[in-house]
Amino acid sequence: MRYAIYFTPPPGDALAHAASVWLGRNVFSGLPVDHPVVPGLGLHEVAFHTALPRRTGFHATFKAPFRLAEGQTESSLLNRLMRFAGSIEPVALPRLEVARLGDFYGLLLSKTCPPLDHLAASVVQEFDAFRAPFSEAEIERRSPEGLSAPQFANLYRWGHPYVMDEFRFHMTLTGPLLGKDFQRVEAALRHHFDPVLQQRPAVANLALFVEREPGAPFQVHSLHPLGRISVRKIA
Repeated sequence: MRYAIYFTPPPGDALAHAASVWLGRNVFSGLPVDHPVVPGLGLHEVAFHTALPRRTGFHATFKAPFRLAEGQTESSLLNRLMRFAGSIEPVALPRLEVARLGDFYGLLLSKTCPPLDHLAASVVQEFDAFRAPFSEAEIERRSPEGLSAPQFANLYRWGHPYVMDEFRFHMTLTGPLLGKDFQRVEAALRHHFDPVLQQRPAVANLALFVEREPGAPFQVHSLHPLGRISVRKIA
């Protein structure tokens, strides 16, 4: 089993619903969801382009998937996560927008958000003691030859190349695309997501995700609201 610490909107949120429909799976229940009818893309194309993020579920990564280190348990991880979440205030985000990152599309921030970068780095550091170190074979499977020097150092130190100064908040919505598909997929994404991106979002929880066996879909194990109860109503 692997665990991950992510952000995902709560199940009743409009963005969570839109993402479940687009990806074809509800990350809370694990159940399949019918894809949307969007102009310019057939249902089979939506299903094909969303195959990879459908397995991982709608999320933004803070602590990438890890196996528990020797001596650690799910109970100890949950206890630490609950205490940590209660000590961190929610973070209001800039507007999210559909954008391309390399050869895939996702939801990215419209501008930088230093409090979010600080939260992400804090999660990486706080929970690293729970992560079993990678073997050399596991390092090689992550194609380190394509990483920059800082990204390679992050992979060895923290188990993921895109943390600390390399972190960029994103919520993946497609797998890798060919250049000929960029325009049509982006138009379909904007048609589907723009109506729910008008409201300013907030990171008001940390979500513990689980992959119960290799290759299994990731699913929300539990949500952990940020901050004291009196300040959890941030919108």
